[in-house]
Amino acid sequence: MNISAGTIARTVVLALALTNQVLVSTGHGAIPFESDEVEEFVTLVFTIVASVVAGWKNNSFTKNAIEADQYLKDLKKGESND
Repeated sequence: MNISAGTIARTVVLALALTNQVLVSTGHGAIPFESDEVEEFVTLVFTIVASVVAGWKNNSFTKNAIEADQYLKDLKKGESND
């Protein structure tokens, strides 16, 4: 699944807004969050998602690692040059 961080952030904010609206409509107190706290939460979620994705992916920076990645792709395609 390729769900973007923006999609997740918008969904979280929408869920908070809908929950808050239901609470206010039913006569209960609103969610006691200030915009700074919501921003911190969204930033935290974004950081966690980015960290997990970066740790999960194979991040090749050196020339040898990039060549090894290409060799592996070629092997999977059955195009080995050996």
